[in-house]
Amino acid sequence: MNVGVFLDRDGTINVDKEYVHKIEDLEFIPGVLEALTKLAKTDYKIIIITSQSGIGRGFYTQRDYEIFTKHMLEEIEKHGGRIDRIYYCPHHPDAGCDCRKPKPKLILDGAKDFDIDLSKSYMIGDKKADVDMGRNAGCKTISVMTGKGEKSEADYAAKNLVDAIDAIINKKV
Repeated sequence: MNVGVFLDRDGTINVDKEYVHKIEDLEFIPGVLEALTKLAKTDYKIIIITSQSGIGRGFYTQRDYEIFTKHMLEEIEKHGGRIDRIYYCPHHPDAGCDCRKPKPKLILDGAKDFDIDLSKSYMIGDKKADVDMGRNAGCKTISVMTGKGEKSEADYAAKNLVDAIDAIINKKV
């Protein structure tokens, strides 16, 4: 079985500017590209789990999301990082879907697709819903103080993604 690191996007990887979907609004949080490069050198599967309710709310289209995502992945790869897959929820919060955080469906889908042992894997995010999702899926959880930096009962509190990745690699959590 594989191990995985599941990452929230807005507020964890990039600056959360509310419904980020335009290439010109992509701003990586300082140190993120280097942290993703370091993580790419490990055996962890690297998967982004993101809520994109702006699609369901009509703020932007599926195509806008795809263009933004392609550009973001190219930038990460250009710096030596990798993302193995992205799973996202495009639904309005009131839609009653199974894929909205803190429900664990997207992590469970990633675990199935990549044969991941969730008990040895991590969910990293800046919101309580990210931590709750990770816990609901059976992952170890790390909260980062970037983005919303919401108070949660994570297994580990990190300043940012750099600190979180170092904690994983150095077995602090």
